[in-house]
Amino acid sequence: MTIRRVTADDRLTTSFPLAAYAFESSPLGAARVGQFRDYLPYNEGNTTLTVEEDGVTLAAASAIPMRQNLRGVVLPMAGVASVATHPLARRQGHVRTLLHQLLDEMRDEGHLLSALYPFRSSFYARFGYVGLPKPRTVTFTPADLAPLLRTDLPGEVGWERIGAGYPLWRTFTEQCLRQRHGFSVFPDYRAVGLRDRDEHWLLTAQVDGEVTGAIVYRIDEHGGTLHGNELLVTDPLARMLLLQFFARHVDQVERVSVQVPPDELPELWLTDLDVHVEARVGRPASSAPMARFLSLDALHGLPAGAGRVRVELTGDRWLAGTHLLDGTSGTLEVVADASGRTPTATLTAAGLSALAYGVLDVSELPLRGLGEVPADAAAELRGIFGRAVPYLFADF
Repeated sequence: MTIRRVTADDRLTTSFPLAAYAFESSPLGAARVGQFRDYLPYNEGNTTLTVEEDGVTLAAASAIPMRQNLRGVVLPMAGVASVATHPLARRQGHVRTLLHQLLDEMRDEGHLLSALYPFRSSFYARFGYVGLPKPRTVTFTPADLAPLLRTDLPGEVGWERIGAGYPLWRTFTEQCLRQRHGFSVFPDYRAVGLRDRDEHWLLTAQVDGEVTGAIVYRIDEHGGTLHGNELLVTDPLARMLLLQFFARHVDQVERVSVQVPPDELPELWLTDLDVHVEARVGRPASSAPMARFLSLDALHGLPAGAGRVRVELTGDRWLAGTHLLDGTSGTLEVVADASGRTPTATLTAAGLSALAYGVLDVSELPLRGLGEVPADAAAELRGIFGRAVPYLFADF
């Protein structure tokens, strides 16, 4: 049994067939197999590892070099994707072996964070990943947006095919990356797939020539549903401009369905809006995202509240040792092998990641088996890491 890094055409007979079997209808028709080559350009910069034995690919896993905003700082992030095992080689430890080497390599290449959508959360929890909130799906009827048609809003909307408007979309998502905690983007070679397929409309909200909101969408049929991807806005006016556009489809579609960040409150968008908000989590097809640190370098220089604590990291392949976290200057500093009388907490990698991403309170960590935090250390950690709602934008 050997582990091999595959590139270019090798993917056509190794990782692509395994991923297709795991995540698509099966068996594939000849036409679908013939499309594999079309996907090669969108994988060219991925790190793809396979486990092989006697010329047979037993398992495969890929990492996509991405970028993610962590509390206002954009960092290199490895997006783990297309993790799949041959049906006759499952539950033999191949994925564990691959993930260890894959994350080793991504960490060595400077990726400080990692995120993924799991097939089973408990499996990836053993690798130090912690859950992030899932974006919501919001469904409503255009008729309920009728009051917006009588509202004179400053600004305007732009409307074009995504193939033509892609540069505008990419620029706006880069702006969101700099501004929003948890937001992440694909590398250029992967992101352009949206442009090349050209299967969506691009709607933008613009005020004084500046894009303040955007969404890509499609309509399935007359009298059907307008399906929007992520509704990205920088302020309430942008949201209203986009919703006003949807209101004009009252005689075309029965409903509108869009994705929104986990901290969005659609029930407060308009008075008398009949809206359904859902975030369904289940396995294997409706998972919530997960993330973790691969290096403590991710903490250096983060905005932080007042607090000073020693953290002992245990039980992890990539994070270990005792470190002093000091946020008293407003910018987090990390010093290895700290000693003294500073309060001390013992955390797992997932526990530290949960605090930094802002998804768990310190009091929850012992209950989840993610650490032991005395009261004095808890107060310092709360001071450093305030609660936050990360929005993992990029869809794996």
